[in-house]
Amino acid sequence: MGFSFDGYSVLFLCLLGITFPVIDQVNGKQFNIVGKLDSSGCDLFQGSWIFDESYPLYNSSNCPFIEKEFDCSSNGRPDKLYLKYRWKPSGCETPRFDCQDFLRRFRGKKIMFVGDSLSLNQWQSLTCMLHTAAPNAKYTLVRTAGLSTFTFPEYDVTVMLSRNAFLVDIVGEKIGRVLKLDSIEVSKEWVGIDTLIFNTWHWWLHTGRKQPWDFIEDGKKLFKDMDRLVAYKKALTTWAKWVDKNVDPKKTKVFFQGVSPDHSK
Repeated sequence: MGFSFDGYSVLFLCLLGITFPVIDQVNGKQFNIVGKLDSSGCDLFQGSWIFDESYPLYNSSNCPFIEKEFDCSSNGRPDKLYLKYRWKPSGCETPRFDCQDFLRRFRGKKIMFVGDSLSLNQWQSLTCMLHTAAPNAKYTLVRTAGLSTFTFPEYDVTVMLSRNAFLVDIVGEKIGRVLKLDSIEVSKEWVGIDTLIFNTWHWWLHTGRKQPWDFIEDGKKLFKDMDRLVAYKKALTTWAKWVDKNVDPKKTKVFFQGVSPDHSK
């Protein structure tokens, strides 16, 4: 496994202070949502995958806390060439990940991924990359329900993952599990974080046994189901209003990631 282009770019460009055009298609207000261009005008999403002998950035077998499902080699995958590719934008170069620079820039900071398996993948890879680059540094890893917290005490850097596929609340009630499109009590975990990286999409399309809720609540109305894209927009509007009300952009950077190609079906 390797750190995906989307998550790597978001984090590294964030720490370098590179700005993006503000894009908001939720409720007409402006948020720090990642666009296509970096400060030089280079389109980061137009390019190709190129072979790089210096890759991968970490060896999964040397990451002691990697989850079994993510260790492709140990699970029997025989080929290795897929680990040797990196993304190359057509008009510019993305900076190579530098662990020591990362730890220096984020000293005293907390980073949190909030979302589904896309966020899990990126959190897992980032923590393995940091551990590989500083193998002798002590770390702590605590998992409590859907919250995982990885900390380097020596550097005072914390990288967290909040497993939250919808961003809004799912509440167990007498009638069953209710997806509440205008409720976001889960946001209590997001307060005081220096960098927040959100994603949600894949689970909005699940039906049947894979659907983690029984009813949808929109305002005071309860539905057995509804147009999923309408529900998705309403939930993102709730999330966007929370960001607008609770985040000080001078203290906290907020990014929202689009759909991963691996999750498009």
